[in-house]
Amino acid sequence: MGKKLLSLTLLLVLVLAGCVQTKSEVESEGKGTDTKGGPEEKVKIEVLGMGSGEEDLNIVRDQLIKNGFDVKLNIQPDYGTFKAQQEAGNYDLALSSWTTVTGNPDYAVRALFKSDGANSLVDDEKVDELIDQASTETAEDYTNTYKQLEQRLVAEKAYIAPLYNSFKAQGVNKKVLNPDTVRLAKSRAIAWETIDFNDAAKRTADPLVTQQAIGDLTSLDPIKGNDGSINTLNTNMYVRLVNLTDDDKVVPDGSLSYNYAMAEGNSDYYFLLRNDINFAAVSDGKAVDTGERVGAEDVVFSLNRAKDKDSVPDHRTYSLHEHIKNAEIVTDLSELEKATVSGGDETVQAALENGLDTKLSALVDDKTKADNSQGSYQVVKVTTTEPFPQVLNYLAHQSAGIVSEKQVKSINTYDVATFDVDKDIPYGDQRTVTEGAGYNNQLYASGPYILVKKNDYQADFVKNPAYRAGSEFEPKISAVTVRFIEDSDSALSALRNGEIHLFNGVPETKYDLVEKDDNLLLQKSDSNAVTYLQFNTAGRTVSDSENLRKAILFSINQDEFLNYYHGNKKKAYSTLSPLVDTGNELIADQNQVNEFLEAYRKE
Repeated sequence: MGKKLLSLTLLLVLVLAGCVQTKSEVESEGKGTDTKGGPEEKVKIEVLGMGSGEEDLNIVRDQLIKNGFDVKLNIQPDYGTFKAQQEAGNYDLALSSWTTVTGNPDYAVRALFKSDGANSLVDDEKVDELIDQASTETAEDYTNTYKQLEQRLVAEKAYIAPLYNSFKAQGVNKKVLNPDTVRLAKSRAIAWETIDFNDAAKRTADPLVTQQAIGDLTSLDPIKGNDGSINTLNTNMYVRLVNLTDDDKVVPDGSLSYNYAMAEGNSDYYFLLRNDINFAAVSDGKAVDTGERVGAEDVVFSLNRAKDKDSVPDHRTYSLHEHIKNAEIVTDLSELEKATVSGGDETVQAALENGLDTKLSALVDDKTKADNSQGSYQVVKVTTTEPFPQVLNYLAHQSAGIVSEKQVKSINTYDVATFDVDKDIPYGDQRTVTEGAGYNNQLYASGPYILVKKNDYQADFVKNPAYRAGSEFEPKISAVTVRFIEDSDSALSALRNGEIHLFNGVPETKYDLVEKDDNLLLQKSDSNAVTYLQFNTAGRTVSDSENLRKAILFSINQDEFLNYYHGNKKKAYSTLSPLVDTGNELIADQNQVNEFLEAYRKE
């Protein structure tokens, strides 16, 4: 998810009587856990993780034991108990995973490794410097910078130990769905509007039935969640300024923009908006056209609240948009005529007009006055705090979905500073769409579908009747049902039994079951998901000893993971590996293990 992040699955330590030690207790005991001892005494290493990663944990354990370590696994049953162990500091290594759901390398490293990152355990000025430097560079220039960053993270400091890069796979019931209409994107959540039945008569009669593991939805306000519970749902409920292709190219296709342009200097970004999308609402269990156009005013409102961490309580995505300095409506056509695109002589106006049937003759700040057929358009300019080309990828993320300024302001009348979760009901709260006495669907969807209702078992969506009607992007299927099936084996069984039509996330160990089923098709592609070991950087001996971390690092043999998964994994060096070809590679080396262990014992 990422995604959005596919939870940091930090791993393993069997806990006495299920108790969680306090931070102070860990700090007083931790240094004794990693025992140097004499040359004959093995160094003790504690690995933290969840039961879902037990296979990987066992491989890590065996590799470390083979290289002379005494390994203790702390395997927790779920993310909650794992997180408690992590926060208490009860580990030396944690099995972690990350998926870059925006398709850009900055997302792959900023939150994880920058000293002020939301999920970072690393505090290194050089790492911060390299992340910031790469973020200002274009793809042609940043490869060498990211290569240096990887070397700092892995070879020089051993903050992480990479394991593998996963594939992405989904099973499709090809007897029901036309597989050619089902996309499997590297980063973007699955797009429902393209999917179609083999029998077109089913479009209005039957729902598309798919699944996801998590049924407790973080928020249907796109800026308040970035996890597996809502990434796909909000992606399909809110249109964005741009989208990602299946191989992570930024395009206007299927977005609110006809075209976009990056101006010279890489700090100003212009978006030419279309006027054929209205917000949908829910009335009597059906989607209705509100008559309110999705326009530049809503874009400016949505992006300015996305970048402001204080715009809503528990804002979970502001760090993705902190590089936005300002979003504004452009009304002076001469500005577009004077500005040129980055790295070229073409004007921004010419770039925005590319492929248009009617060229720009006027720019308006009132969305109700835009008439594209007569040459009257709206243009939004996004200015970044510094040159930051990767802002486009963040604008393709679900958290940059466009909400209705009027509707959100009418719902969010509470004071953010004194927000009471038990009393205040914010826009997008799942309680408003959950079946029961509290149902009061307040959603306004700018995207192809809108959520009608949910319960503990499923969520029901219907198409937005005012989304690109008559175009290739109008949703093919009228209704979508998302079943909440936590266990992957149960989800696969539901697919094979015809209870669901699409299972996104088929495990590598189950590929053969899908491939052997005559009713099913396995779609598989590369993904941006990387699994790695995160070192504890505070309060443990491993936190203080670079030599000890490197001894562990060079114990990791990635070939053994690839063999276990029958080639359905790829080698990785960091969370950047699926995105930037740096040429870096981790090679297991017992001689280096011994050298670093010896150096550690002499410290």
